[in-house]
Amino acid sequence: MERSELLRWYERVLPGTGARSRVVEVPGGGRVHLLEQGSGPPLVLLHGSGLAAGVFLPLLASLPDVHAVAPDLPDFPRNRGHVAAVAWLDRLLDALAIGTTTLVGHSGGGVLAIRYALARPDRVDRLVVIGVPTLPGTRCPLPHRLMATPGVGRLLAKLPASRESVLRFAEVMGEGTTLAGHPDLVDLFVVAQREPAIAAALRSDLRELISPAALLTRSGWGRGRLRVEDLRAVDVPTLLVWGQAEPLAEASVAQAGAELFPRAHLKVLPGGHAPWLGHAEVTAAAVSEFVRATAA
Repeated sequence: MERSELLRWYERVLPGTGARSRVVEVPGGGRVHLLEQGSGPPLVLLHGSGLAAGVFLPLLASLPDVHAVAPDLPDFPRNRGHVAAVAWLDRLLDALAIGTTTLVGHSGGGVLAIRYALARPDRVDRLVVIGVPTLPGTRCPLPHRLMATPGVGRLLAKLPASRESVLRFAEVMGEGTTLAGHPDLVDLFVVAQREPAIAAALRSDLRELISPAALLTRSGWGRGRLRVEDLRAVDVPTLLVWGQAEPLAEASVAQAGAELFPRAHLKVLPGGHAPWLGHAEVTAAAVSEFVRATAA
């Protein structure tokens, strides 16, 4: 694995956080970098589009009594119902000797988590989705609509990443002030935009989840959006976490979405699209309470 700018970021930031960094050989999936923290039952965290596992560091530090694992997701075809992603996650869990796990997905990672729970309910003990897009009634934020628009998206991709542009984007996502309180994570967002593999994964997600005509449609979502029948088929205990300032939709829409799952409930927390950035302990407590309440 190349010693990329992202890996140099991990080398600089991880000391003192309690998180461990390692690279795992995944058969048929190459080498995967991941973060680990704690011990106990496994809890696997899937980050959102255009990001890396390091975004979870404030949350990992607040999760007690679990073995938290957060991989840097590769670029794989998101189409065909996330078939490639499901197969990749199967191989990763096998490589880590994890039979079943609590699966936590944020944003686009939440869509992947739901798809995996649909395909492999025998490997998912429980499901936590945070700020998951494409739920019925949600709206695609304007920056993502622009990025998915042919021509416009290519021009935006050529703009240099900067701390200022990252914080402007975070403001739209309801996390401007909270992200600014994590200067290392602001740097991570900048670094992530420069990583070819992360940029490729973001383009794949944009093609799958957002319509190329997003600026002209009400929701902006594309062919890979979650449908009512998908949510009704998720037969594992599910926690839907929603920020009070979530730009995707107000909490009432999230509540309606939670009611579509057979075994789900909604937890509304302070914050926006990534509530753990400003409220790590509150977010971790919600996840921990859910895990304890649904333990066999």
